[in-house]
Amino acid sequence: MRAALFLMYFDYICKIYEKLMALNFFQKISRAVAGKSRVDDTILDNMEEALIETDMGVDTTLKIIDNLEERVARDKYMDFDELMGFLREEIDSLLDLGIDEQPIIDFSKKPYVILVVGVNGVGKTTTIGKLAHLFKSQGKKVVLGAADTFRAAAVDQISIWAERAGVDIVKQKMGSDPASVAFDTVKSAVARDADVVLIDTAGRLHNRIDLMNELSKIRNVCSKACPGTPNDVLLVLDASTGQNAFQQAKEFARATDITSIAVTKLDGTAKGGVVVGLVDQFKVPVKFIGTGEGMEDLSYFDRKKFVETLFNPEDLRK
Repeated sequence: MRAALFLMYFDYICKIYEKLMALNFFQKISRAVAGKSRVDDTILDNMEEALIETDMGVDTTLKIIDNLEERVARDKYMDFDELMGFLREEIDSLLDLGIDEQPIIDFSKKPYVILVVGVNGVGKTTTIGKLAHLFKSQGKKVVLGAADTFRAAAVDQISIWAERAGVDIVKQKMGSDPASVAFDTVKSAVARDADVVLIDTAGRLHNRIDLMNELSKIRNVCSKACPGTPNDVLLVLDASTGQNAFQQAKEFARATDITSIAVTKLDGTAKGGVVVGLVDQFKVPVKFIGTGEGMEDLSYFDRKKFVETLFNPEDLRK
C-alpha cells in the first residue's frame, strides 16, 4: 500500500516537474517575479534559478544577475517591466559578437567549404541534409562529402539526404581514409565550380583521441585541395542535452578551431538559454537553428528575432 502511494506521489511530482520544464523562457521568468511589485533579493534569487533552468549555464547566469544587482542598487526601485527590459538588453548584448554586418555564408568564396563536426546523435548528418536543401533553394550548387567512414551506415545516411536535397555527393566505401574523402570532395567541388561544400565527419568523443586528431588531418588536406579552406568549422549541438552541449563544445574547442555553431532540436524557447550561454562562453556565433525534423526546419540564426522570441510566449517555429 505504501509502495503504491509512493509511486503515485512520485509520478505526480514528475508530471509537475515536466510541466515546469516545458514552460517557455518568458513564462519561467514571469513565474520568478510573480506577485512582486518591485525587484528585491528574493526576485533576483528566483530569476537566477529560472535562468539556470533554461540551460543558460551558471557562469552566464551569474554574469547577468550581477549586472541586474548593480542596476537595482543604482536605481533603488525597479518594477517588472523595467526588469524585463534590462534583461532583454543584457541577453542581446551577450549574443552580440559585433559581426552582424558580416555575411553568414560568404558565397564570394568558391567553393565555401564547411567542415561539420559533432558527436553522434545530435543531428549532425540531418543538419547537413537540411543545409544542402537550404543552399540549393537559394540557387547554389552544393557538393556533400561523406567523410564519416567510421560509423556503420553513415555513408548511406548522408547519401539519402543528398538524393532528397538533389545535390552531388562524393563518397568512398566504409573504412576509407576520411581525409582522402575530404580531399576528393573539395577537388571535385572546384572542378564542378560548386558554391558550397559540406563535409560530414565521424562523431567524436573526447576519449577517442584518434578521431579528434583526425580533424586536424582533414583540415590540412582541405587546404591542400583548395588554399584557404575549410572556411568554416561548424559544430552541431543538441539543445535538448542541456549542459552536456557545453561539455561537447569544450572538447571540440580543444581539438580544433570551432568557428560557428548550429543548434538542433530547438523546438521551443524552454531551453533557449543554451544559445545565449554558448555564445557568451565560447564567443562563437550560432549560425543555424533546427526546429524540427522536416527539410524546411532549419534557418539562419537571427539575433534580434531570437531575443524577441524569448520574451514573447510563442513557439520558436512561429
